[in-house]
Amino acid sequence: MSGEGLTVRDLRVTFDGFTAVDGVDLDIRPGDLRFLIGPNGAGKTTLVDAVTGLVRATGSVRFGDQELLGKPVHRIARLGIGRTFQTATVFEELTVVQNLDIAAGAGRGVRTMLRRRKDVPEPVARALETIGLSHLRDRPAGVLAHGQKQWLEIGMLLVQDVRLLLLDEPVAGMSHDEREATGELLRRVSEDRTVVVIEHDMDFMRAYARSVSVLHAGRVLSEGSVAEVQADAKVQEVYLGRASEPEPAPGPAPTPAPAAASVAEEA
Repeated sequence: MSGEGLTVRDLRVTFDGFTAVDGVDLDIRPGDLRFLIGPNGAGKTTLVDAVTGLVRATGSVRFGDQELLGKPVHRIARLGIGRTFQTATVFEELTVVQNLDIAAGAGRGVRTMLRRRKDVPEPVARALETIGLSHLRDRPAGVLAHGQKQWLEIGMLLVQDVRLLLLDEPVAGMSHDEREATGELLRRVSEDRTVVVIEHDMDFMRAYARSVSVLHAGRVLSEGSVAEVQADAKVQEVYLGRASEPEPAPGPAPTPAPAAASVAEEA
């Protein structure tokens, strides 16, 4: 594992008296592929907003040896921290390679940035290969499939040498094949970076997470491997469904209730 880890201590975010994140502690080691799961309103996106400086928070968030809380968004980004949102943000009129060029800040003027060219900077070429879009480099981003736009946005982080990627539901709306390709992409990216994924797709989480944190009501409910989290009775109760109860022993079939009683119960 390489990269740098994320350490969160007693993180709290409050909006007009409502506590959205309530004393969260997290230890995400370098090179982890950590999934944050939990019901809607659990505080997952707000936690990522706090890490990236979009909302005010108290406590401590450290990336490597750098304290993030109190720093403006652009300074946090310069430390090698990048995020995506649920809807991909790409320049649809520009080509794939132009999108990556702009993200890389390759030192080209505006006019030359918008021209096609034969020579592609090495970081851009590597990102194209990693995200699997080399064959579409000269296509306008607007014609890409939904999943390909998400991969392009991840590539736009890679060319900035981001070392901590925070991804908000990256496979939402994707086909089965796109989800699999995205999972493999995240595995490749996490070989030398730390990746945190907010996700609701439990099959995707089970297939690709290295570790999992379950949030509920702004707090960490459970944490560990996929198997450990799935076996946690608290998680089964509030998120994955109630723990399975033993089936009653077989016996005589119950006597059907009179129709009048059934109607009364439904009334």
